[in-house]
Amino acid sequence: MKVTRIAAPLGARIEGIDVRKANEVEWLEINQHFLAHQVIVFPNQNLTESDHIAFARRWGELVRHPYAGMKDFPDIIELQNAGKQKDINQHWHSDMTYNKVPPKFTMLYARETPSIGGDTAFSNQILAFNTLSKGLRSVLLNLKAEHTAANLATQYRKDSEKAPNAVHPVIREHDETHEKALFVCRAFTSRFQGWGVKESQALLSFLFEHSVRPEFQARHHWQNGDLVMWDNRSVLHFAVHDHSDDEPRRIHRLQVEGTVPA
Repeated sequence: MKVTRIAAPLGARIEGIDVRKANEVEWLEINQHFLAHQVIVFPNQNLTESDHIAFARRWGELVRHPYAGMKDFPDIIELQNAGKQKDINQHWHSDMTYNKVPPKFTMLYARETPSIGGDTAFSNQILAFNTLSKGLRSVLLNLKAEHTAANLATQYRKDSEKAPNAVHPVIREHDETHEKALFVCRAFTSRFQGWGVKESQALLSFLFEHSVRPEFQARHHWQNGDLVMWDNRSVLHFAVHDHSDDEPRRIHRLQVEGTVPA
């Protein structure tokens, strides 16, 4: 098993392992690298949908998306960004923070990838928290924020009034590493609990911009057979739609259940 860092802020490649055959010792080592690097890339995998599900389940139960899922494998979402069709969520985000128990990680498997572009960018929210001033950190530690899937429901042509929503701490402590991370995102965070939307706007806008500063980021260029997992407890991500209009980008996604943010 060869481990190579992708960028200073976060991310690593693990080569020389077939995840379908990983034994318990290898899985424990993978998990330690995952906690240390937050984003892990396994190149050159050859997975069926069942293989993908089985590997993810080594970390826990799967979480289904409220509006999407494959017919034969409802735990898996097929992301297709062919041509001018963009990903439905064109914002930096952590997956499904509108759930009261958001997933602890997301795992994507690339089935078709464009020759250029179509990357996924990641941003380290532990760094985002640690680089805030001491005064602002002390304020944020006492705040909670509301997260909603209302806009997402509208995009899927569902009733936004019935969309899931949740309240989470603005600063989340990682339940395994105990590091503190900023836990808001432009896609789903609507306001601070007890604040009005307009009152929240200025501070949230600052946090949204701060959270994705270039020095917090790493970027992955997809190849067919890449399996990528990232830590939703401390990482934001963004699917970059910069590939050719005549090339497909088809990726399978699933999530593993986490814990209530605290």
